[in-house]
Amino acid sequence: MKKENSLSIPMGDDGRLAADSPASALERWLAQKLYEYAGSPPLRLVLWSGDEVGADGNGDLRLHIRDRAAFYKLLADPALHFGDLYSIGRLEVEDDLVAFLEHVYTGVAETNEQNWLKRVHTLVRRDPRANTLTGSRANIHHHYDLGNRFYELWLDREMQYTCAYFPDPAMTLEQAQLAKMEHVCRKLRLKPGDRVVEAGCGWGGLARYMARAHGVTVRAYNISHEQVGYARERAKREGLDGRVEYVEDDYRNMGGEYDAFVSVGMLEHVGTAHYAELGEVIHRVLTPAGRGLIHSIGRNRPELMNSWIERRIFPGAYPPTLREMMGIFEPRAFSVLDVENLRLHYALTLKHWLERYERHAEQIARMYDEAFVRAWRLYLAGSMTAFTASSLQLFQVVFTRARNNELAWSRAHLYE
Repeated sequence: MKKENSLSIPMGDDGRLAADSPASALERWLAQKLYEYAGSPPLRLVLWSGDEVGADGNGDLRLHIRDRAAFYKLLADPALHFGDLYSIGRLEVEDDLVAFLEHVYTGVAETNEQNWLKRVHTLVRRDPRANTLTGSRANIHHHYDLGNRFYELWLDREMQYTCAYFPDPAMTLEQAQLAKMEHVCRKLRLKPGDRVVEAGCGWGGLARYMARAHGVTVRAYNISHEQVGYARERAKREGLDGRVEYVEDDYRNMGGEYDAFVSVGMLEHVGTAHYAELGEVIHRVLTPAGRGLIHSIGRNRPELMNSWIERRIFPGAYPPTLREMMGIFEPRAFSVLDVENLRLHYALTLKHWLERYERHAEQIARMYDEAFVRAWRLYLAGSMTAFTASSLQLFQVVFTRARNNELAWSRAHLYE
């Protein structure tokens, strides 16, 4: 059986951790190694005993480790246990959480791969949960069926839970989300009468926008019961239920023939093992001159999602590289027409979300509990940091069939 920890840990007479005893010389040394693993950032680690390790000076950024057991958990697997321990208050960040995370994310990324702690932590990483037909439904339920009221508190009026588009960084979140939807429609070159199929429609805002602003009909697939119910009610209230159909089903069961395929924020939940299958679905439903767009969080090189986010927040999530995304297009010889990276747009989107979330933190605590509030605060702040630190990317990929010659000669249609 695998031992949880082979280090010499001070124990009390009852066999429990001696939580209140002073930090030993070994523990102070281990704290220093943990600090170096994080790239020796301009902050300090404050142990339960009051001992401090880290940058000299009077900087305000401090990570308070409240007890000895929390320290050993953090040492064993920081990617997983930092989030859990922060959520229940056994870790506390003094001053600015986002600034703290920026320093740590950047530092860990730049730490030499031969660092012994980094090698150990790489070994304990696990693959994301499977996105089979049954697994996908469970994974989506975990994140999206928390209750529509929760998301209404901090998303925009159209309930867009994906990257906004800020042609002007001074835009409001509402303006930027409308700009995103229009940007997608222009990339697809939608025209009245087009038939559109959407994979993973969220609360249905893009489908309603496409129908209302571009005169198309839309069939949108989603396996979140909460989201589909909300989307249907909104479409009916706005007089669009005759032009937008929301189907509570998996994208793999799509049927019919369409002029455009669109997926915004779903690919992260598909998993690379199912990319060829997704490509087959698109091949099955797209007309000979059909166009497609996939909008997805991604990476510049293959790497698993943060363990805590994958386990506690987004089960089954995996952000692909562009090379991995080609597993969708290459088997059926789809031609990639355009790739745009909106990384900083997502960082700004998350900044807006986090500010709105904080304004409603007390209400959210009443709806759930304080640990939930802290967990989602960390999730939003950490995600924003991952984009500013260039750990995550946001790719929009436009494609069509290889023999389609009805192509735009320039990108002018995007900006006129």
